[in-house]
Amino acid sequence: MPANPTLSLGTLLGFLLVMTRVAGAFAFVPLPGLSSLLAPVRVAFVVGFTLALGSRWPVVEGATPGLGTLLGWVGAEAAAGIAVGVSIGIVIEAFTLAAQVLGLPAGYGYASTVDPTTQADAGILVVVAQLVAGMLFFAMGLDREVLRLFAESLAKAPPGTYPLSASSAAAIIHLGSNLFSVGVRLALPVVALLVMVDVALALMGRLNAQLQLLSLAFPAKMLVALVVLGLIAPLYPRVLGELSGHAWATARRLLGM
Repeated sequence: MPANPTLSLGTLLGFLLVMTRVAGAFAFVPLPGLSSLLAPVRVAFVVGFTLALGSRWPVVEGATPGLGTLLGWVGAEAAAGIAVGVSIGIVIEAFTLAAQVLGLPAGYGYASTVDPTTQADAGILVVVAQLVAGMLFFAMGLDREVLRLFAESLAKAPPGTYPLSASSAAAIIHLGSNLFSVGVRLALPVVALLVMVDVALALMGRLNAQLQLLSLAFPAKMLVALVVLGLIAPLYPRVLGELSGHAWATARRLLGM
């Protein structure tokens, strides 16, 4: 006899709750090119990620929940997903902040291109920083850590049980302070060297007023910035790894793990 597979209401509700948590997270993860995809493609991406967690789906037993209970569960799952998504997004935004800090002093802030994440005009260095951070995110296997985090959260914090508290906001704020700290520290070596270049050009201008140093300032500072960024590039994976470790710890604390 042909098989007649059936899907219980409890399993369907579990799938929808898990998908709500995953969708809330990916709404705040600034992965390059994700926002430029068509809506059906983004939905398929979220559904595929949810199906990968199929072994951890909860099964809602008992009577059919009422509309108020169901909305409460959906709100709790959206809050849990947003908390995880913001924690992950902070990891990538640290590199974007560093590029914004040093972009204008280095002369790259005067040229703009289309940001693949927001589809808005952004500095060239900012877009490069986002792409590099996104590639490192996948190259270091941090996407698997996100999947593992969701799988553990479904066991420790079942769908519909995520508690909203002031400590959750405090944890996100503390992680956000790390974003500014890491971003400034990444940009500080380049900015300091650019200040020294400005001082050197100013002294040369004082020694000989006939020197046309303005035409040399921009290419010199852009070249210096590229050289220094190339020298400190091997440190980026270690910085990303350390910051992502803080982000995973914060996400686990937010989910009560």
